[in-house]
Amino acid sequence: MKTALSLSIAAMLLAAGCTQETQNKIGRSIQNWTGTNGVMEVYAGEKLVRRFIKIDKLTTASATQGTGSRPYRFGYGVLDANLNGVQDSGEKQVYFEFSDYSTNYIFYGDPN
Repeated sequence: MKTALSLSIAAMLLAAGCTQETQNKIGRSIQNWTGTNGVMEVYAGEKLVRRFIKIDKLTTASATQGTGSRPYRFGYGVLDANLNGVQDSGEKQVYFEFSDYSTNYIFYGDPN
């Protein structure tokens, strides 16, 4: 019990000494590790055209060389083909990515 309390206090003191950006990175790491069971919807104008459900996390792609990030995010989720918000028989988990650029696109794996 004392050890757990000591570790908790040490973690809080460490977090308090970090910059806001470092705290944000730690928070995102914890969120990526624990997951969020999210939903992502893609619209063309006002019309819903794609929905991904049961997304465990969205991740910013890291540069393969250097310390920067790549201009897209990716994740895994179930492609909700009939847009009803429920995973139906035949709806499978797919990999998807979307761009930070002004060209609107979303890439996802073929679930078939």
